[in-house]
Amino acid sequence: MMLREIVLDTETTGTDAKNGDRLIEVGCVELVNHVQTGRTFHRYVNPQRAVHPDAFAVHGLSDAFLADKPLFADIVADFVTFCGDAPLVIHNAPFDVGFLNMEYGRLGAAAPPAIRLEDVVDTLILARKKHPGAGNSLDMLCNRYGIDRSRRTKHGALLDAQILAEVYIELLGGKQTGLALGLAAEEQAVDAAAGEAGPIDRGPRPLRARLKAEERVRHDAFRASLGPNAIWGEYIGADEPA
Repeated sequence: MMLREIVLDTETTGTDAKNGDRLIEVGCVELVNHVQTGRTFHRYVNPQRAVHPDAFAVHGLSDAFLADKPLFADIVADFVTFCGDAPLVIHNAPFDVGFLNMEYGRLGAAAPPAIRLEDVVDTLILARKKHPGAGNSLDMLCNRYGIDRSRRTKHGALLDAQILAEVYIELLGGKQTGLALGLAAEEQAVDAAAGEAGPIDRGPRPLRARLKAEERVRHDAFRASLGPNAIWGEYIGADEPA
C-alpha cells in the first residue's frame, strides 16, 4: 500500500513556547513511498509579538516582514488538510510539536487534536541510534551524507524540511533502500488492487516463441539430425512448446 509521510519544520520567535514564544513559519514536504512528490505546504505567520534577536540571527525573519502575514488561526485549516493523517517526520520533534500544540491550544474549541510525540518519526532519535556519540544536527548530518546545504545561508522552514527529507532517506539506509521500500509498497498496492481476482503470480514466465512456422520445422529437423545424445538434450523436454 502507499506510504505517505510529511516532513515538517518550523521557525519561531524564540525557543520557549511555554513562556510565550510563537510560531512564525511552517514548511512541509510530502513523501510517498519515501520519495519527494513535489507537493509542499509553506506559510509565514504573524506571531503578534516581537522576534527575539537570537532567533532573528538564525532565520532572519523580522517583525516588519511578519507584520502583514496571516495569524496561525487563519492557516491552520489548510495545514491540517495538507498533512491529513500522514505521520510527521521532524528533527528534534519535541521542539516543533511543542510549538504546534501550543498554537492549537490558543484556538479553543476549534483546535485540531494535539499532536502526539509517539506518532511522530523523530530523525534526531534515528540519527543518535545510527551514529551514537556523533554530532547529529541537521548540518552535521548533511556533511556526513554528502547532502548539499550551500543554499542554507539562513534557517527556513520549507528549505530545512526539503533537506531533512533527503537526510531521512539516508538514515533509512540511502536512496537504494528508499527505492526498494517504495517498490515493495507499490507491489503491495498492486496485490491489494487485485482483490478477489486472487494472488498475483510473480513466478517465471515462458518466453514467447519468435520462430515462424517454416523456421520451426527446419529447426526441429536440425535438432533431430544431431541424435539423442546432444549435450543439451537433458535440458530439452519432449513436450517443449512450439
